Amino acid sequence: METTKVIEVEGLVKKFGSFVANDHLTFDVYKGEIFGFLGANGAGKTTAIRILCGLSRPTAGKVMVAGIDAARQPEEIKKRIGYMSQRFSLYEDLTVTENIELYGGIYGMTMKEIRPRIAELLDRLDFTGHADTLIGSLPLGLRQKLAFAVAVFHNPGIVFLDEPTSGVDPITRRQFWEMIYETAAAGITIFVTTHYMDEAEYCDRVTIMNEGRIVALDTPSALRKQYGTSSVEELFVKITRPQRERI
Repeated sequence: METTKVIEVEGLVKKFGSFVANDHLTFDVYKGEIFGFLGANGAGKTTAIRILCGLSRPTAGKVMVAGIDAARQPEEIKKRIGYMSQRFSLYEDLTVTENIELYGGIYGMTMKEIRPRIAELLDRLDFTGHADTLIGSLPLGLRQKLAFAVAVFHNPGIVFLDEPTSGVDPITRRQFWEMIYETAAAGITIFVTTHYMDEAEYCDRVTIMNEGRIVALDTPSALRKQYGTSSVEELFVKITRPQRERI
């Protein structure tokens, strides 16, 4: 793994009134790394991701993404990243080709740049026969694979994947992760959240959040060894369950 930092977070604090959603988060992410961001609902993951994607400003702390200060130039971050969410990824009432053209434009590409690459992308995904198919008529697994391909279509330095495989079958999940490996091998950093703990095992490193704080950060194998667990799922439960249950 390279040692070039593409995300630098130091003392990140995000408050909503008196509520502290992110409590002094500190971590780095490196070029070409698959970085897992884990935590139960309400742990503060989504808030942190919104800041990293330039959608929200930090209350305090240093946040640098692709060399851009998230507090000062959040709009610039959006031009240098890709983003995919299970909740919203592609427009269902547009065709496959129309979605690619739309998102290429959103990411700052010209039609002259987009059109030659569409056929290449469709061929690589074995989507040639679906070029004019409405997204809404495609199976979820195919939609998710296309959404990921569209998120990296403009060759960003970093792509954020927010629970990208929720609801798809195990075979499709594995195929999706093969795409992630290929993308990371090309030097694109993958920042991924997931509720599937077996997927966390595929990450180079994982961080586990609980109640707005980072409570663990290392490789899956190092964390399993440190906490004496046989899986990341067991590790996650051991770290994040309420203190009263540990007594």
